[in-house]
Amino acid sequence: MNKSELLKELRIDRDAPADGSSSRLGLWIAIGAAALVVAGALFWFLNRDKPIEVKVATAGAMPATGAGTSVLDATGYVTARRQATVSAKITGKVQEVRIEEGQRVEAGDILATLDDSEARVDLQLRRAQVAAARAQLAEAEAGSANAEREYKRQQEVAALKLTSASALDAARTEAEASRARTSSQASAVRVAQEAQQAAQVQLDNTIVRAPFTGVVTVKAAQPGEMISPISAGGGSIRTGIGTIVDMDSLEIQVDVSEAYINRVKPDQKVEAVLNAYPEWRIPASVIAIVPTADRSKATVKVRIALGVKDVRIVPEMGVRVAFLEANPSAGSAPPPRGSLVPAAAIRQDDGKDVVFLVRDGRAERRAVTLGGTLGDDRQVQAGVSAGDAVIVEAPPTLKDGDAVQEREKDR
Repeated sequence: MNKSELLKELRIDRDAPADGSSSRLGLWIAIGAAALVVAGALFWFLNRDKPIEVKVATAGAMPATGAGTSVLDATGYVTARRQATVSAKITGKVQEVRIEEGQRVEAGDILATLDDSEARVDLQLRRAQVAAARAQLAEAEAGSANAEREYKRQQEVAALKLTSASALDAARTEAEASRARTSSQASAVRVAQEAQQAAQVQLDNTIVRAPFTGVVTVKAAQPGEMISPISAGGGSIRTGIGTIVDMDSLEIQVDVSEAYINRVKPDQKVEAVLNAYPEWRIPASVIAIVPTADRSKATVKVRIALGVKDVRIVPEMGVRVAFLEANPSAGSAPPPRGSLVPAAAIRQDDGKDVVFLVRDGRAERRAVTLGGTLGDDRQVQAGVSAGDAVIVEAPPTLKDGDAVQEREKDR
């Protein structure tokens, strides 16, 4: 066999029929697809009734009277009726600051001290002046006493006709002059004492004290800074040491639309909920309706007294309030209808108010008729009874008949 024939043996014939490997590959692909279909069907079959986890709460009964039903809801803030930015009475350099934010201080406690070197020197000078004035007064009193004795002797001698009238007159004049000098010097002593008292006040003014009992909310000055009761305008001189708030004077202020202010009355019961503590319902009552309206907002300010004192309540906290309707007189109104459910349980479906109940492990859709508001709850006049398990948290795809599993009890 020559070389040309050997080369022909090595040449690939592309027109030759394919072997069975391609057929086997197609068969495996078909088997894999069928397995995926079977697995998907099996997964759907096993999970077609898997319950949806939901959060459930129990519908509560309405209060015995309508006193707990809200007639108006509003938002506002906690404010302090008594707070002060404490400053010094004089301009001076801060020497020491003894307060920090959150510190409780009593009335009269020292908050800060100013440089008192000049005030002390002035006070020492005034004390020396008082001492000198008193010494001069003592000298004047001694001279006056001597002049009085001389005048008395001249009177006795004149009675015996042993002296002249001019000598008697001179003794009388000297006695009267001595009395005048004594009176004048006594006045000088009083002036020096008043000057000393003024210097003492100036020294006392270098000490900044708390005007009332409260809590420090702002520390505004540091040692070495200049402070003045009058603003210098340039910002280099501070006008306050810090801010103190009387926590016993906290109240709530809300702006109520003037269209609904007729629903608010003095001494009306109020339920307040702080944004920071949504589960804490604080009893309160209306103090007063401020007799003026804000024309730009069309609102009227209402002051509300807190029924409890608590360290968790701090100024400027956001708060939601519900003005409660007054207690009806006995027998004047029928007992309230329906039940109370969390507002989160109310859903909108085709423009209707609905809730989902849990019945035998499945969700049951109920159309409801809503009433008033009580804090975070809503009155349901029809559709739900007290004791029913209502769903408050669930996926938005929840529908009537879905299997559900309770995740947590809320009440």
